[in-house]
Amino acid sequence: QVQLVESGGGLVQPGGSLRLSCAASGSIFSINFVAWYRQAPGKERGLVAGITNTDSTNYADSVKGRFTISRDNAKNTVYLQMNRLKPEDTAVYYCRIDLRRSEYVGYMDYWGKGTLVTVSS
Repeated sequence: QVQLVESGGGLVQPGGSLRLSCAASGSIFSINFVAWYRQAPGKERGLVAGITNTDSTNYADSVKGRFTISRDNAKNTVYLQMNRLKPEDTAVYYCRIDLRRSEYVGYMDYWGKGTLVTVSS
C-alpha cells in the first residue's frame, strides 16, 4: 500500500509565500515523475509543475518565476515553493507521484487527497 500525505496549505496574503510538501510512504521501489496539480472552484484540475527523475522541470505559464518544484529522493518527498502568491492561485493543490512498488511491477500514478491554498487579504 502507498500513501501520499500533503501538507503546508493554508491562508496567506497576496504577495506571501507557502511551501507545500508531499510525502510518499509504504512499499516504494522507485519514483519516476512527480508533479503538483491544482483545482480552483468551478475549474478543471491542471498541472502546476512537474519534475522528472533527472530533475528536469516544467511549469504552467501562470506560475513560472514564482513557483519552484523540488524533490528529496531519500525522503520520497516532493515540495512546491510558492512565492509572490496571487488570489488566482487559490485552489486545492494535489500531488501526483509516478512510482513502482517493486522491481516486478510497472509504474503507476498515485494521488494525494489535496491541500487547500487560499490567497486573500
